[in-house]
Amino acid sequence: MGAAMRRIHVGNALSAFGLGFTVPYLYVYVAQVRGLGAVTAGLVLAVFAVAALIVLPFAGRAIVRRGPLPVLIAALVTAAVGALGLGLAGSATAVLAAAAALGAGQAVMQPALATMIVDCSTAETRSRAFATQFFLQNLGLGVGGLIGGHLVDTTRVSSFTLLFAIEAAMFLLLAAVVATVRMPHAPRVGDAPRGSSKGSWRQLLGNRAMVQLCVLGFVLFFACYGQFESGLSAYGVEAAGISTSALGTALAANTAVIVVAQFAVLKFVERQKRSRVIAAVGLIWAVAWAVAGYAGLGHGSRETATAAFVSTYALFGLGEAMLSPTVAPLVADLAPAGLAGQYNSAFALVKQLALAIGPAVGGPMAASLHGPYVVTFLVFSLGISVLAVRLGRRLTPEQDRPWLGRNRVVARGAAATEPVGAEA
Repeated sequence: MGAAMRRIHVGNALSAFGLGFTVPYLYVYVAQVRGLGAVTAGLVLAVFAVAALIVLPFAGRAIVRRGPLPVLIAALVTAAVGALGLGLAGSATAVLAAAAALGAGQAVMQPALATMIVDCSTAETRSRAFATQFFLQNLGLGVGGLIGGHLVDTTRVSSFTLLFAIEAAMFLLLAAVVATVRMPHAPRVGDAPRGSSKGSWRQLLGNRAMVQLCVLGFVLFFACYGQFESGLSAYGVEAAGISTSALGTALAANTAVIVVAQFAVLKFVERQKRSRVIAAVGLIWAVAWAVAGYAGLGHGSRETATAAFVSTYALFGLGEAMLSPTVAPLVADLAPAGLAGQYNSAFALVKQLALAIGPAVGGPMAASLHGPYVVTFLVFSLGISVLAVRLGRRLTPEQDRPWLGRNRVVARGAAATEPVGAEA
């Protein structure tokens, strides 16, 4: 990796480390420590989603026009203000306002960072760059959550204020790190030839492959990430009788699989069709939901149910490790010159929609309709495989098998250096 990419990854890991301090404890902080109740705590989580949905449609245009770096710095400063505000807020109004700032900043960070990775990588290095980003994010979140758990004390508001202050400091540190990045010249809309895209949503929606990828992305995030901290955990407690400590073990298993398997999986994924990799993830997640069904609906011992439930999260982690070097580079390859920011923002918007709808649908089902809940999301996982196969038919050979383009470049280079009369 070049110096620019190394700094992007270091800063990304630091911000994830800061998020890990507060994400697991946000509900407890608002509802119990600040004494604002469960309703306000639920509204805070809703405000995160709403703020993201409001700002993301504009984030893509800003990245295209201004470049990802200034947009990212603005998002980081906004997120830092929101994090510090949460740590100091004592009323419901102040908490909700701070949550809106933090949610908006975090949402814009995603496509801005993704676009910086696209601009600082090549087709050959892009999959590895996004895999490294995902690896460091999970490592940072895991380490931050572990340390934060030892610092927090529900009887002292000051301990939570410290956590949010650390989170704000990590955002500002990331801003300082990326401000030193010397970005290579990347195509902007003004650089594109006449008749090319002007960054409009209409043009993006006219890209059938991108539309299909967004539909597929919605199902991916709805069936997996949208269930992690809501439906699946509720199902584990209500149907499988899983303890809260076992839930923590399951989340740790998910992170551990990602951290351990990411680069081993990458070597396999880099030589496979992207559509087939995504289809394989759908099958793996279908198995994960079947194992979850056994954990909650089987008649084994509590220890067996707990082991099955932890295995479910581990299988989800394996699928995530396969997706990280696959989906984000595909979004970049589908984007016309200069519009990576717009396409990244559109995909991030789809992700936020799935993360907002997923818990709202899965939570109530998991708590009362155990069998239908598992069957529903098992079918969604199989749907991922079907959608991935259909998407593969619309992709060009280079988009589905990016190594083809590299091999052709190498072959042309070898032919150009072959001495005259070599065939003779």
